[in-house]
Amino acid sequence: MTDNKLVLAYIGNGKSANRYHIPYVLQRQDNFTVKTIFSPRIHHDVWARLDGVYYTENPEDVFGDPEIDLVVVSTQMSLHYEYTKRALESGKHCLCEKPFMETKAQAQELFDLAEKKGLYCSAYQNRRYDSDFLTVQKVIESGMLGELLEVEMHYDYYRPEVPERAVFSPYSSYLYGHGCHTLDQVISYFGKPNGIRYDVRQLLGQGRMNDYFDIDLYYKTMKVSVKSSYFRVKSRPRFVVYGKRGMFVKETEDRQEEHLKLFYMPGQPRFGLDEPRHYGVLTYYDQDGGFHEEKVSSLAGDYGRVYDDIYECIVNGKEPVIKSWQTLFQMEMLEEGIRNLR
Repeated sequence: MTDNKLVLAYIGNGKSANRYHIPYVLQRQDNFTVKTIFSPRIHHDVWARLDGVYYTENPEDVFGDPEIDLVVVSTQMSLHYEYTKRALESGKHCLCEKPFMETKAQAQELFDLAEKKGLYCSAYQNRRYDSDFLTVQKVIESGMLGELLEVEMHYDYYRPEVPERAVFSPYSSYLYGHGCHTLDQVISYFGKPNGIRYDVRQLLGQGRMNDYFDIDLYYKTMKVSVKSSYFRVKSRPRFVVYGKRGMFVKETEDRQEEHLKLFYMPGQPRFGLDEPRHYGVLTYYDQDGGFHEEKVSSLAGDYGRVYDDIYECIVNGKEPVIKSWQTLFQMEMLEEGIRNLR
């Protein structure tokens, strides 16, 4: 550490590092400093360079630098295992983009290595800090819905050109690429289910891209459904939550990604915040039988909270928020979901 700051290095210099990681770290300069960014073709990358950061095409400038505390792996998934393992073997903490690994076995090996060396290692589960997901939690915990019966989570696109030109690849499947967001939200909030039903499809036929999934997770009397498709001309609501006394509908998703794509960054006025037209609607009967329907103001999302948790864990010894068993269980679900696809 330097001046009580964790010294970071990034492996990969694409949109993951420059859109979903570094802008949030730059808002936390009391706790973090970015020293090095490595990419095999760094001199051909299109992203603007940061002042004071060393850009390199030599991985030893990361793994061989004793000042670097935490390596963030933000490459394509096929390289996650290699670089995460190398970081841990070099005695460095590691945060790896999602999907974390290709298999549960790889993930278990790396968590065991991190534990042996006394190092932090986790997946970058930033979607736990989506505004819509945080707002749903607020509504559930208010008790207005009564006993929960059903939760529906949707992550839809209308991009038919993507599956129409793609062939099946298990680890770049739609389930791996997008289920890693929503399934982690379910696991992190509700825990392990009592049972799971998988419906993972290739709508265009065998040999084509996995472009649809519908997974039900059962928690005694409650069911959580995670649904996604590339063929939804109009997206379904992001969340629908049903209880014995009411329901909550959040039509729109967190706006951080929308703003980041426009290069409107954390720290700028109203970054990532919902407008009233984006607020969800809570409909319920109170204990006296009175009917209510009202908008619920959205909580602010903040992907940088992953880094806050990491700092508290590494520096102050707190328990990690993103737990290894959660990632392992998710990897198990992803592997099972694509098992019968060809």
